[in-house]
Amino acid sequence: MRKLICLMMLVALPCVGFGQEIQKAPPLSLKDLQGRTVRLSDYKGKVVLLNFWATWCPPCRAEVPDLIKWQREYGGRGLQVIGVMYPPTDRARVRRFVRRFHVNYPVLFGSRDTKALFIGGETLPVTVVIDREGNVKDRIEGILLPDEFEEKITPLLR
Repeated sequence: MRKLICLMMLVALPCVGFGQEIQKAPPLSLKDLQGRTVRLSDYKGKVVLLNFWATWCPPCRAEVPDLIKWQREYGGRGLQVIGVMYPPTDRARVRRFVRRFHVNYPVLFGSRDTKALFIGGETLPVTVVIDREGNVKDRIEGILLPDEFEEKITPLLR
């Protein structure tokens, strides 16, 4: 019994976050829809949701209306959503999508290597939460749900 309790404590320790290092967001420089260079450092002092997505990904498309809403509602409080396209990417299709849905945040063209700077694997969408100091606070695989937004992002906007 004693061994079982010790084993349970060892398994639980990483979940508590002891000894976790603060991870700074890596420097990132990508092109937007107009071909301009956008740097992550341009948004220093803001809470950034770096959202990796693709037009061919149904869950990604389903998430966009909430991202638009949150950018509109919380942009004045320091939120900045940034969409990063995941390949393969058809630029004309991306432009049509952005116009059709009135996307109100920057959309940048990324690569597998760009995503690998933050998280491995092929899961989409993925949202990387970066605080005002440029620290990676969380990585959310799959659709960012409203409850998660309230729990994980709104405290960073206070």
